[in-house]
Amino acid sequence: MRGRAGRCPRFAPRSLSQCAGARCRAWPGEAPGGGAGAGAARGPAELRGRGCGGRSGGTPGLSRPGPVPEPPQAPSREPRHRRCHVPGRMEALQETEEVEQTAEDEIFSDFLDDLEADVAVEEASVASDESVFDWSSIDTSHLPSSYKTNSCQEKELLQLADHFSQQYTHLCPDRKPLFIHPLNECGVQKFVSTTVRPTLLPYPDMYYWSGCASFVCDYLIMEPLKCPITPPSSLYSPTTILKYQRGNCFDFTVLLCSLLTGAGYDAYCVHGYATLEMCSLDQTQELCPRLRKPPEVPEEEDPNKYRIKYPSEPQSQFELQQKAKKEEETESTQEEEREEEVVTEVDKPKRDPLHGLRVHAWVLVLSGKRKVPETFFINPFTGNGHSTRDECFLGIESVWNHRNYWVNMQDCRKGCKDLSFDLSDSFCWEIMFAESKEPSQLPAESPKKDTDDMQEKEEIDMSFQMPLSWVAQIKVSCREYENPFSQGKKVILYDKAKQEKWAAYANGDGLVERLTVYADSDRTEELEVKEWFKHREDLLYMREVNKQTQLITDHFRPGHPLLLKAHSYTSLEPETGHTVEFYHTARVDGLWKRFESATEMTEYFVEREDFLHMRHTEFGERDQKMEKADATADANPRPIVQIKEYFHRNPEKPADEDIEERIFMVIDDVIQLTYHLELHDTIASKVAFCRVIGREKREDEIFLSRENTVKFQPWSSEKHKNMRRLYDLLWELREEQKDLKQQVRDSEAEMVNILMVREDEEANIKLSVSIYSAAKREQQHEATVLEEEQKGSQSSLEKESQHLGGEEESLTHHTATNSTM
Repeated sequence: MRGRAGRCPRFAPRSLSQCAGARCRAWPGEAPGGGAGAGAARGPAELRGRGCGGRSGGTPGLSRPGPVPEPPQAPSREPRHRRCHVPGRMEALQETEEVEQTAEDEIFSDFLDDLEADVAVEEASVASDESVFDWSSIDTSHLPSSYKTNSCQEKELLQLADHFSQQYTHLCPDRKPLFIHPLNECGVQKFVSTTVRPTLLPYPDMYYWSGCASFVCDYLIMEPLKCPITPPSSLYSPTTILKYQRGNCFDFTVLLCSLLTGAGYDAYCVHGYATLEMCSLDQTQELCPRLRKPPEVPEEEDPNKYRIKYPSEPQSQFELQQKAKKEEETESTQEEEREEEVVTEVDKPKRDPLHGLRVHAWVLVLSGKRKVPETFFINPFTGNGHSTRDECFLGIESVWNHRNYWVNMQDCRKGCKDLSFDLSDSFCWEIMFAESKEPSQLPAESPKKDTDDMQEKEEIDMSFQMPLSWVAQIKVSCREYENPFSQGKKVILYDKAKQEKWAAYANGDGLVERLTVYADSDRTEELEVKEWFKHREDLLYMREVNKQTQLITDHFRPGHPLLLKAHSYTSLEPETGHTVEFYHTARVDGLWKRFESATEMTEYFVEREDFLHMRHTEFGERDQKMEKADATADANPRPIVQIKEYFHRNPEKPADEDIEERIFMVIDDVIQLTYHLELHDTIASKVAFCRVIGREKREDEIFLSRENTVKFQPWSSEKHKNMRRLYDLLWELREEQKDLKQQVRDSEAEMVNILMVREDEEANIKLSVSIYSAAKREQQHEATVLEEEQKGSQSSLEKESQHLGGEEESLTHHTATNSTM
């Protein structure tokens, strides 16, 4: 290699010797000695040199930084002569060792055959899948020249990568080959770092990692790897993947990394190993993210160590005996539950025979940039973020971005839990092209030279400038962004749940997502259905349906004409049980919740000046004669039996003047008042005004006597016991009772109006078009133009018909005139 080729790799013998010596000893499946002496502890595929096939005609071995399936235990290989030193028996001992060696090889051979059979079965299932896209049929004639050829700088880059790979393979022969220069869609080798094209799409959601991840997992269709234990032989450009909307985990990862890097994140593509469920996008054993409860924040303990410690309460021996009996009963029930769990364990999926060998690709996002507080993983198939300690990730071979390539040199026997992601640490990560800031690690050829010559050698630039990406600019149109689902919708199956997603405006009612919760794992009995909506003019954004009680709860965004926040009902008919929540800050009366049924109505208030927080009204039965006459609800209202009001404490009033509860028994003509308590009081002051027995009630008349007034004011002063004051109070209560009755009737009318409006909104659903929805505005404009053209054609036809009709009338009139003459 000439020119810059001799300057780029920092992967010199001095650094790679660590890999051959200390680092490679840490890989799973090797003996502590490492190297060739560890052959007895390696996996069976290493011993026979067989695999699924790769770039060089075969996989050198199955050893990699992750858990390896345990082969069957072979007999001890300890030579017999170490245990028996009888001379003259050497030939017999050698024969015995050969027999043991043969038995061990047979066990490993059987294990390898089973492993190859499992891989062959998965490859056959992928090949037999009719839905698999034929990538050989794609048209590459229109692609730019950068897709079909390599520039001089790219050729030099491939030579340097090959040189790095040769040193790596020589010093770490038990590691799998690196995934560095697969073929692109035109059959040309391209370095993986140049396949990453940093791009920032002009959409608000694409500036955040969650929006990028959601778009990629929704827009693309997942394709499994042809061989589950080897990386693909090709890696297509993100533009081609977007065009055909499908790809494997490596295609997903490169596209997502390109978008995240363009958005300013410190993102990297990862080539590693994961579980079967993650590699195959099987989420049937996982809990739906929509159903996950937020973590509970533990209550902080009182840091005051000087607080008084009260003595423990005495315990009854009888209660302790009863508690012991209950514990024995619970133990017996727990044993029965354990037996049931043992039975249900049979239904659990079997252990994956390829556990630890399945190749997967995902995205690594390092902390620092874009204020990312902690390093995390992103699974491109689901778009979910994961901790780096997640047990689903079993090991890492290498990572890369658009600038460089790093090889993991850490022990992955425990997965990724203990890995360090400080890529500048040369002991944990072997970088392919040295950074310009790093000093050269090449050994000096002549240490006895002058100091000036040594400084010149130290100042040699060991960096290599990565060529620009050969991929064309990544573009996503507004129509593609707003309609990411190529098959119309996306269905995800979880544990006892099913999630469905649609694009905006795909459904006439604005439905974009539905989550169905089931009672069983077979998803046959529905428990609850949640639906999410977008762009509805009635501002409905979520609906919950309880399949057990048939209770429906609608949730609205702020801005509804009726100030609705939520509405729970089983039917839109009046007086069938409705609970309505309002945005109380926009209401004058401070009402935030109202419940109404056929017999009662309860209203809840907040932040009122009169400190009212609840009003409860009880209704009687309507007049049967009026109902038979088919009278309307306004003509035959429900009689009000009782009205109760509850008030919070007003600190500006004395307790014996501040009313806590007020009851108006309308039919019985009784008014009861209960006052608040002071801190030292135990009995509240009360006043009751009753109807005088034997006296007819007259309108606008207030009759007060000691017989119809019952008061109990133990802590009040003398002025509160004055009859004049009680008379004034009764007069005020009578007036307020009239106002309350009118307020109750207004609340009934408001509920009827709400139900009428909601029924009309559901019967005539309208979707609003956002000013940012270019695709929808284009469709709406086209529909408007088409409608105007149709109206214009109809009007022209009507005019022609009218003109022809007028000519016929004139002609008949002229004929009739001639006949009379």
